[in-house]
Amino acid sequence: MTERIVLAYSGGLDTSVAIGWIAEATGAEVVAVAVDVGQGGESLETIRQRALGCGAVEAYVADARDEFANEYCMPTLKANALYMDAYPLVSAISRPVIVKHLVAAAREFGASTVAHGCTGKGNDQVRFEVGIQTLGPDLKCIAPVRDLALTRDKAIAFAEEKGLPIETTKKNPFSIDQNVWGRAVETGFLEDIWNGPTKDVYEYTDSPEFSPAADEVVITFKEGIPVAIDGNAVTPLQAIEELNRRAGAQGVGRIDIVEDRLVGIKSREIYEAPGAMALITAHRELENVTVEREQARFKKTVGQRWTELVYDGQWFSPLKRSLDTFIDDTQRYVSGDVRLDLHGGRATVTGRRSDVGLYDFNLATYDTGDTFDQSMARGFIEIFGLSSKVASGRDERAGS
Repeated sequence: MTERIVLAYSGGLDTSVAIGWIAEATGAEVVAVAVDVGQGGESLETIRQRALGCGAVEAYVADARDEFANEYCMPTLKANALYMDAYPLVSAISRPVIVKHLVAAAREFGASTVAHGCTGKGNDQVRFEVGIQTLGPDLKCIAPVRDLALTRDKAIAFAEEKGLPIETTKKNPFSIDQNVWGRAVETGFLEDIWNGPTKDVYEYTDSPEFSPAADEVVITFKEGIPVAIDGNAVTPLQAIEELNRRAGAQGVGRIDIVEDRLVGIKSREIYEAPGAMALITAHRELENVTVEREQARFKKTVGQRWTELVYDGQWFSPLKRSLDTFIDDTQRYVSGDVRLDLHGGRATVTGRRSDVGLYDFNLATYDTGDTFDQSMARGFIEIFGLSSKVASGRDERAGS
């Protein structure tokens, strides 16, 4: 039986050419796998037909939009995951769901190897291959760009020589990856980190300089998950999509960062994540209202470690699974409403309320009705500062 290789297929030039390139280099049959994680653009059927037209023996397509939103974006939201305090893991969280479908397709079609289109200097090669090793430890991995010397020039020449049904003349200066959680743009003139991004870099967001009138939105959460917008019930996918539209129209969610890649290099990245950033802003504020102080402090540490693990391709690791358990427990009371003002590139919290919050008006107020016994403060301060007071006395006696 002829060996089969499953290829993560986007429908673009490189992965379309990779079908024939892999077949010629290895003698194997190629099964193309396309996964819809809300990236938009062409229909899955169009992509499937192109894969077959480029020589794939099978083309497997999966609509994973709800799966991605429910099982990958929502845990990211619960963790308030921002790598280097800025990047909401747009590409990092899409790789494990794609890996899951690649491994499933390998089983279904009897493939022994999984191929992906990553280069040898990025994060995604690690995310794909570590995930594949974990879910399909018997499967081998290859990367045509990295392992089979498939460059863009060679891809264009190969496509023209074979008459493949793809566009080869369009010269997009950027490398782009996008899904419903956001959009990542790199390379081209952006590699000079002094160059500012131009208008053509952006697609999910309009310029914040020319924002329309402010847009007020109320997001309702239940146990850390958005369940309604302005009182209308939504699924996680619908919540992200609506906020992509509304926050994007206000220029919210533009990120320009020099990022520490897993492979040890620094890389300039432009991200657009209007829905993700609006949701994280609202979710974090609702946690301020509903999560106990010491639990909240420790959750920041856990969330940071969770973020690093996911960025580094460890979505399926035992530690990440354990951290999920802690984070899920912290979300027990993260229920209520947050009002955001979307305008001029900012998502600003203007109101919050929760039936299970820890904010007590009668304890917080300085007016009539104050139930806080201020007479307790003096003794508390004496005890709270006692260890520092004793240490200071020791320093004086020691001549320090």
